Amino acid sequence: MAIFNNPPIHVRKDISVKALLDAHWAEFRLEHINAPAGTERKISETGLYRPGLALAGHSEFFSSQKIQVCGNTEIYYLRSLKPAAQLTAFERITRHDVPCIIVTNNLDLPRELLQSAGERNIAVLSSPLDTTDTSRLLSEFLDGQFAPRTTVHGSFVDVYGAGLLFTGRSGIGKSEIVLDLIERGHRLVSDDAVMLTRKREDILIGTAGGPAKHFMEIRGLGIIDVRQMFGMRAIRFQKRLEIIVELEEWDPAAEYTRTGLDLGKHKVLGVDVSAVKLPIFPGKNVTVIAESIALNYLLRAYGYDAAQEFSNRLQAEIARKSNGDAGEIERANPYFDNDYE
Repeated sequence: MAIFNNPPIHVRKDISVKALLDAHWAEFRLEHINAPAGTERKISETGLYRPGLALAGHSEFFSSQKIQVCGNTEIYYLRSLKPAAQLTAFERITRHDVPCIIVTNNLDLPRELLQSAGERNIAVLSSPLDTTDTSRLLSEFLDGQFAPRTTVHGSFVDVYGAGLLFTGRSGIGKSEIVLDLIERGHRLVSDDAVMLTRKREDILIGTAGGPAKHFMEIRGLGIIDVRQMFGMRAIRFQKRLEIIVELEEWDPAAEYTRTGLDLGKHKVLGVDVSAVKLPIFPGKNVTVIAESIALNYLLRAYGYDAAQEFSNRLQAEIARKSNGDAGEIERANPYFDNDYE
């Protein structure tokens, strides 16, 4: 569909150290130990750097644009030096325009080194977590902040654990279909505006875009609040996008897949997403078909492809008959021999 041809893509270029402190202080439990220095500095790269070699004087490949993470190795090396040598080693980092320095394990940094960082307006943050956990949480947070994202028009719902995005022209009935799915026990992610974010190379996560989280517009009825009407069981904050369901009016002249052997694909933010073109007309039970789309997708994910299984059986039957083997008449279960109902 047209909305997936050239969707507007947004990529954040940087965030401030203050944003890092404000956004995830409870998770990272970061403490700004030389406040207020350096909070306006910008973080523009997702990678982290362990400056152990730079402290020792080997700075040929020093990555000054990355957050500097100092763990046991770096701190105990500094402690092994005399005060003057400590300052000299530490200034091999602070003389560069680094975004900030994070010290893990609640390790203490000598006061002279904190003053040196403050004089160069570099924030020093302390975390009680070990270096591995701190690095993992920081990497996940930064990946999310700098991930490419776009907003598309559609209705996004979790059906049996599969993320279905319904697209189609305005007024075709996307919201009504999703409302019926919610009533049947499935979960709304977003209606009308869906924000898609590429978390990894092949994963798209959809969330509600703008202030209309878990609200829906039903033509002829107006705005409804799904969370208040159906409860917390009927909503979720985010979901992985797995299938795009394109709704369009039935066209007798158009060709629609009959076997499902060749599923369509849409490329969104560089990720190939399975797509199903679903013709609709008055009286067609699209809700049950949507549930079948989700279940069929999950069967494929678990290794069973009904279309391929049918194709294999058909090819085997054709091969058998072409060899002149009429075969025996398939006999039903003996239980049914005398069943006349």
